[in-house]
Amino acid sequence: MLKPLGDRVVIEPLKQEDRTESGIVLPEKAKEKPMRGVVAAVGRGRIENGKTISPDVKVGDLVLYNKYAGTEIKYDQKELLIMRESDVLGILEPSKEKELVHNG
Repeated sequence: MLKPLGDRVVIEPLKQEDRTESGIVLPEKAKEKPMRGVVAAVGRGRIENGKTISPDVKVGDLVLYNKYAGTEIKYDQKELLIMRESDVLGILEPSKEKELVHNG
C-alpha cells in the first residue's frame, strides 16, 4: 500500500451514481467531482514546535474534502487522491436512522 508522508492522507473517492433518484442516466461530463471518500492510508502527522501532532483521521474513515483538493493518482489499479489532512473538511458519521434500518 502507498504510505503518505507527514500530514498527508490517501483517499479513495466514492463514485457518483450513474443515475439520479428519478432514474435519469448521467453522462460522464454531467457528473460532479466527488467530495466524499474513504481514507486508505494516513501519514505520521504534522510537526509543530518540534512535536509530531497525530492526524485526526484514521484508515477507514468516511470523509468530506475540498472539491479540488489533492493530487489524483492511479495506484494498484485504483483511482486515489493524496492530500494534506487540512484539506479534509470533516469525518462523516453514520446517522442513527441508517443504523436502525441496518440493525433491524
